Amino acid sequence: MSGRAAITADSLNAVDLFRGLPPADRQAIAARLVAVRHPAGRIIVSQDDGHNDVFFILSGDVRATFHGLGGRDVQFRDQHAGEMFGELAAIDGRPRSAAVTALSEVFLARASARDFRGIAAGYPEVAQRLFTHLAQLVRALSDRVVEFSTLGVNNRIHGELLRLAREFGVSDNAALIRPAPTHADIASRVSTHREAVTREIAALDRAGILVRARGQLHVVDVARLEALVAAVTRN
Repeated sequence: MSGRAAITADSLNAVDLFRGLPPADRQAIAARLVAVRHPAGRIIVSQDDGHNDVFFILSGDVRATFHGLGGRDVQFRDQHAGEMFGELAAIDGRPRSAAVTALSEVFLARASARDFRGIAAGYPEVAQRLFTHLAQLVRALSDRVVEFSTLGVNNRIHGELLRLAREFGVSDNAALIRPAPTHADIASRVSTHREAVTREIAALDRAGILVRARGQLHVVDVARLEALVAAVTRN
């Protein structure tokens, strides 16, 4: 279901790319966007399709997944309210590099590639934030390449758990990952099997670094998890 009426200056203030812009600017941008809702489980974009719209997440969560040539799916990342996806295809005109699926009911603002590029060109602050976002994406991918090339399975699992802890927010040396990805999900992200993730999470539980509960992981000592990661990644 889609329509323009639901996109407002206030709703765009929750989007990282537009947050803090003057209300008049956000309202002008909103007029170029279309509201879209999808239920949980819906494939929003397919890998290698030729569409190049950009989507801004106003509420809900999505997951980006690579479909490998051998039939194996590799989860890239989960995204949440305030983030965007589809920007690479809009910039370079090439097919989608990943499929994106709704993890929950999602409310999105959609921009055509032409409008997206026009917004970036017309608002210098938006362009600067886009540059920063792309630089962060390149750094994140570079970090993953290094991890896959140099680290053992248990170290990659530690790194993924630390990323999740930081994503969900660290306070007083603790973080609550909720809802927690399944062990199979984590295994897909770090290129291993579910049993290895189960064993490593059990070991971290015994070590007092995290506590497992149904549907969530409570990292109770983020500093020790950081130390485990730093011990194998520092130069």
